[in-house]
Amino acid sequence: MEQRVSCITLGVRDLDRSAAFYRALGWSPREDDLDDIFFFAAGGLVVALWDRGSLAEDSCVTDSAGWGGITLAHNVRSPHEVDAVLAQAEAAGATLGRSGAPTEWGGYSGVFLDPDGHPWEVAHNPHWTLHHDGSISLAPP
Repeated sequence: MEQRVSCITLGVRDLDRSAAFYRALGWSPREDDLDDIFFFAAGGLVVALWDRGSLAEDSCVTDSAGWGGITLAHNVRSPHEVDAVLAQAEAAGATLGRSGAPTEWGGYSGVFLDPDGHPWEVAHNPHWTLHHDGSISLAPP
C-alpha cells in the first residue's frame, strides 16, 4: 500500500445542510448527476459528504453516533490566517471548539466543528513547509 490518503468521507445527518455549510466555506463540489453524495477536491485528495447511515452500512460498522476518533486539519500560512478561517467557519454555522492560540509545539491553532460535529483543526505550523498548491512537506521552510 502506498503511503497516501485518497479520500476522506464524512458521514452526515443532513446532506443538504452539510453541503451548504461547506459551500459557505468556499468549497465547490464536483458537479455531477448525483445528489446523494458530494465530492470536493481538496489539495490532492477528496473530501466526500454522504448520508451517515449509508456510510456506516457501506463501511461495515455499527453507527454508535459518537465521535469516530478522527480530527481533520487545515494548515495555513500564518496565525492571522488561522483566525480568519475560524471566523469564516463560524459565520458559515460551525461551532467554535477552541479559538486560535499559540500551541505547546510552537505553532498556532484553533478548532471548529462542522454541523455534524466533525472537528477541524486550523493550524499554522512553522516547522512544516506549506507549498503554494496547498501540499505539505514535513520539513521546515
